[in-house]
Amino acid sequence: MIAVIQRVSKSSVKINGEIKSEIGQGLNVLLGIEGADEFEDIQWLSRKIANMRIFDDEEGVMNKSLLDIKGEALVISQFTLHASTKKGNRPSYIKAAKPDYAVPLYEKFVEQFELEIGKPVATGEFGADMKVEIQNDGPVTIIVDTKDKK
Repeated sequence: MIAVIQRVSKSSVKINGEIKSEIGQGLNVLLGIEGADEFEDIQWLSRKIANMRIFDDEEGVMNKSLLDIKGEALVISQFTLHASTKKGNRPSYIKAAKPDYAVPLYEKFVEQFELEIGKPVATGEFGADMKVEIQNDGPVTIIVDTKDKK
C-alpha cells in the first residue's frame, strides 16, 4: 500500500462537476492498493498517518499530528501510484490491485482510519473520474509505502 500524504488547508473532490467531499485543515491521502496488500498493512498505515507529526506546534516546528490538531481527512483511491515506468513510455499498472480486491481494502482502510482519528473520513469514489483540488499547506507531501515498515 502506498500513500501520498499532503498537509492541506483545504481539499475537495468533484465527480461529474458535483462536490462529493471537502475538508478544511487536515490531510489529503492518495491511496494506492497492490495485490499483495493485507489487513496488517491497513492497520499499520492508518495508525502511521494518524500519528504522523507534520503539523506545526506553537513554535513553528512540525511536532503535531492530525489527532493533535483535530484535523480532517480526505482519502482518495489512486491505482496509478503503483505505476511501473521501467520499460518504455507507457506506465504499467500490473502491480495495482484489481477492483474486486482493491475496493474492499480501500473501504476497510477508510473504516480503520476513522477509528484511528475518531471521526468520519471524507472520500472520493473508487474508479470514478475525479477532479481533486488540493491546497497544500507548506507544501508538505510525504510518501509512505507499507513495504518499508520492516
